[in-house]
Amino acid sequence: MSKDNTYYITTPIYYVNDAPHIGHAYTTLACDVLARFKRLDGFDVKFLTGTDEHGQKVEKSAINAGVDPQAFTDKVSQNFRDLAEAMRFTNDDFIRTTEPRHKKASQDIWRRLVERDEIYLDKYAGWYSVRDEAFYGEDELSKDADGKRTAPSGAEVEWVEEPSYFFKLSECQDRLLEFYDQNPNFILPKTRRNEVVSFVSGGLLDLSVSRTSFKWGVPVPDDEDHIMYVWLDALTNYITGVGYPDTDHADYQKYWPADVHMVGKDILRFHAVYWPAFLMAAGLEPPKRVFAHGWWTNEGEKISKSLGNVIDPLQLIETYGLDQVRYFLLREVPFGNDGDFSQSAMVQRMNGELANDFGNLAQRSLSMINKNLDGVVPEPGDHTAEDTDLLKAADTLLPTVRDNLDVQAFHVALEAVWTVIRAANAYIDHQAPWKLKKEDPARMATVLYVLAETVRKLAILTQPFVPEAAGKMLDQVSVDAGSRNFSSFGEAGILKPGTILPKPEGVFPRYVEE
Repeated sequence: MSKDNTYYITTPIYYVNDAPHIGHAYTTLACDVLARFKRLDGFDVKFLTGTDEHGQKVEKSAINAGVDPQAFTDKVSQNFRDLAEAMRFTNDDFIRTTEPRHKKASQDIWRRLVERDEIYLDKYAGWYSVRDEAFYGEDELSKDADGKRTAPSGAEVEWVEEPSYFFKLSECQDRLLEFYDQNPNFILPKTRRNEVVSFVSGGLLDLSVSRTSFKWGVPVPDDEDHIMYVWLDALTNYITGVGYPDTDHADYQKYWPADVHMVGKDILRFHAVYWPAFLMAAGLEPPKRVFAHGWWTNEGEKISKSLGNVIDPLQLIETYGLDQVRYFLLREVPFGNDGDFSQSAMVQRMNGELANDFGNLAQRSLSMINKNLDGVVPEPGDHTAEDTDLLKAADTLLPTVRDNLDVQAFHVALEAVWTVIRAANAYIDHQAPWKLKKEDPARMATVLYVLAETVRKLAILTQPFVPEAAGKMLDQVSVDAGSRNFSSFGEAGILKPGTILPKPEGVFPRYVEE
């Protein structure tokens, strides 16, 4: 398979100082939808997620829990695996930064940087946020109500002085700006790109890339008094996952550079500035894109542990259903923007769009075939302009959705799908096949064929978003497992007259509050 037909997508590796929440589910869900879509579209996909298990914050959390860091990370990392299983994520690999393969990769990229004279030993004195695992300049800090200095994220910072190795980030400014200019879609959405370009244009300082004040991390090669800065360690996971440091490894040759690193907006700088700088300085290719999505609030309030309003994705699934949660998260908010979770919005999407629009379309169409045509796909007659318009609208969905997902515009893709769903429902109401049964049975057969074929196309296309429901819908139009990818979307998979359909059942139940 050619490199042009491969697709490598990654989530950030999640920090194991707490339980998974809606933000983790959201990021991985976006990657899962892309991975599923690309597989259906004939791509050889690599989908990586995992956990970031080193750093001062993890060490402190383990001490507070009364266990050693490895035991702590073993337990919390499993929570992220459990979330992936509960949400039916289709990742091909799950990486942990405490694995030997990752330690080897991290130390190798360090050695590359040393060999290329990109790292030097000095002393660090400055402001550091344990929560963010990040260094900040004086001009980036604010003061809270108690007069304590805080980072842009709101995290408290502390003054740190210790010996440190430094990466020559200051020498990367021109090269990074040139890279951004030559690759205008490297950072999406565009508003985030502007933020990064502005930051880099303002000048870069060399970056402290080692610590001596704690020990939970990857030892610096040839100087075990130091451990590697957690972000240099963590970011390297993306190449560890494809076989690095063996750059001749089949996976590295096939999948690197990654097509998309999906991240939250709070860690964009690490991925869009530090990571390409590390890679270019090490003589390695940077990824093709970093997409930074927004944050969620809960019923209009900022989500925080202190407010007790953290959203547990497992609880959402239990309350509303898996496909319903998957759909809502990618439909409710333009991907890249901040969004608000509210029960009323969730129920409206479930009942209005999934049950009333999509579910009702399939149920009405297939029930009429079952009742009026003995459950057999009819032979269509000549198509009217309205028949042709609906079938054409369904046909054009695949390239439309493909183009939108290629720029991670999930909400736009879903709106395009729902435009056709609404058109199909309007078509039923206008054609009134229940009247045609008596007045023109041949015309009724054509209308029901057009509807069944439209449902088939819609079900194939929505598999990445609502896999369980779409799978049930495809069962109900008797599409076998080998005919559910996008190569069967058009003429190759068109419904054959005479096909026997099972009795339809609803796939999107309405939500009723207890």
